[in-house]
Amino acid sequence: MSEASEKALEAARALAEQSRALAEKASEIANQAAEAAQLAVKNATEATAAASQSGADSGASQTAAVIAHGMTGGAVDPFVFQFAIFVMAIFVGYYVVWSVTPALHTPLMSVTNAISSVIVVGALLAVGIEAASGVATFFGFAALVLASVNIFGGFLVTQRMLAMYKKKEK
Repeated sequence: MSEASEKALEAARALAEQSRALAEKASEIANQAAEAAQLAVKNATEATAAASQSGADSGASQTAAVIAHGMTGGAVDPFVFQFAIFVMAIFVGYYVVWSVTPALHTPLMSVTNAISSVIVVGALLAVGIEAASGVATFFGFAALVLASVNIFGGFLVTQRMLAMYKKKEK
């Protein structure tokens, strides 16, 4: 064999060795990707199970956030998901309230008072729990005060609206 042939053969062997090493690396990476995919499926399954179990304990927003967090492999932070739901609820509420006919404003005020009463119950729980932090107690107290003012004002406005429909005495 000539010297050029030997160099070419040696280069071919080196390339073959590099190819084997790259193939082994690619195989390792593929195995790691498969393990990561299996872990993501496991996390999604666990998150769905946890969300269904915590459905009675927490709100639909938190359940949806847990499911989204699990299904995306943790790519969506639950706080961001809940904040997005909150912002969408603001827009939906705005359009619902402004599309109500004036004749239905009294029942709408009653429903608003009912929702505020639920907020009062939650705020009382937040204030009354001894294990709560100072921040939770403060926000619970603030929610209690604001919801109480809202209920009182709602009853006053509802009373005035109902007075408009009473027959006036002459």
